[in-house]
Amino acid sequence: MYGFLLAIHILSATIWTGGHIVLSFVILPSVLKNRSPQELLKFEEAYEKIGMPALILQVISGLMLAYHLVPNVSLWFDFSNPLAHGIVAKLSLLALTVMFALDARFRVIPKLSEENLVDMALHIIPVTILSILFVLVGVSFRTGWLM
Repeated sequence: MYGFLLAIHILSATIWTGGHIVLSFVILPSVLKNRSPQELLKFEEAYEKIGMPALILQVISGLMLAYHLVPNVSLWFDFSNPLAHGIVAKLSLLALTVMFALDARFRVIPKLSEENLVDMALHIIPVTILSILFVLVGVSFRTGWLM
């Protein structure tokens, strides 16, 4: 079961992080240059169909993997346990990602126009950085460099 969960988690991370890297480095520069919210919405509409399920699978599999590594949930926050460092880092990155996503979904996207494209970029870029950090923290579970 652990191997299956890890595979789902990594595949989901690939979709989520890869999509955000494409968004930040390919789509966003064109959107900002052309001042085209339609370009951004077109990408978001297509990507959301696989990106959001990937994020949901990532969260579920991540919680299950954390539980497999540290079955006592109260120890997830016990910093004397090196595994807690990675678990807390992942949970913190998730909280930040959710905050950016909710702000974008309810404040920025409903009013998306040529005038607030920079505001949207200020959500896209941090979420991309957070997604890369998710991957690096995940790798640290195997390499130990964070713990």
